[in-house]
Amino acid sequence: MDSVNHDEKEIVEKIKKKLSEVYDPEFGVDIVNLGLVYEIKVNLKEKKANVKMTMTSYTCPFMAVILKDVQQKLSEINEIDEIFVELVWEPPWSIDMASEEAKLMLGIS
Repeated sequence: MDSVNHDEKEIVEKIKKKLSEVYDPEFGVDIVNLGLVYEIKVNLKEKKANVKMTMTSYTCPFMAVILKDVQQKLSEINEIDEIFVELVWEPPWSIDMASEEAKLMLGIS
C-alpha cells in the first residue's frame, strides 16, 4: 500500500510541476507560486485526478486562457486518463497565498 501512496505523491508532484508551467498573464507568475492551486488529489487505481483551484478574482480577464492552459498541460500526464479541474471561490484568493518567490517577483515584501 505504501508504494501506491508513494506513486500517487509522485503524480501529485508531476501535476504540480505541469501547473507551474501555466502563467497568469496579468501577473507574469505561474499559478502554483501565485497560490491559485488549492488541492490536488490523485487516484491511480482509477487513473483520475482532481485539481481544486481559484483565480485572482471573479472577473479575471484571463480566466478562460488560464483554464485552457491548465487542461492542456494536465493532458500531457500519461499516468492519468481523466483530470477534473474544479474552480472554487472559497477561500477567496489573496496575495498572502503567493509564495515568497512570487511576492519578490511582484515587488511585494
